[in-house]
Amino acid sequence: MGRETSRDIIISYLQDAIVAERRIESQLRALARTGDQPEARQLLAQHAEETKRQHERLSARLAALGGSPPRLKSFLAQLAGQESGGRMAQDLVTAYALENAEIAMYEVLTIVAAAAGDVETERLARDIQAEERAAAEKLWNALPRSALDAYYRQTGEEIAGGGAAI
Repeated sequence: MGRETSRDIIISYLQDAIVAERRIESQLRALARTGDQPEARQLLAQHAEETKRQHERLSARLAALGGSPPRLKSFLAQLAGQESGGRMAQDLVTAYALENAEIAMYEVLTIVAAAAGDVETERLARDIQAEERAAAEKLWNALPRSALDAYYRQTGEEIAGGGAAI
């Protein structure tokens, strides 16, 4: 694979983020139309609007760098391994997202078990949730090195300014 410039890599990551934000906005809007809790639906709708503003800001930055609108590939294609440059970083992003979904799932189980008076299940859920939080933190801490490794591999360049980012 030929070397990419820093600008090329930043444009690619911006395109990935735009695709991801658009998909997430669409999902949030769909979720906001369902359910029987108006407060939760409003929260989802508000987050969809915030997500829309985020992808608009990312699109403005992409245009400022001279990048073109993202193709439909991007983020999800990288997650599926179709692009190799930052695959490990993307795998860590996916794993981090999954760990946080598990943390939320165990929060719900804890609340339901407590409401039902099932102390043993409540304790089990809290214990597993703590393990998931620890795993998520380890994944988060691994992201900088993985992103930098991908950057160096793709460009052969050092970080701007020559200093270490971590």
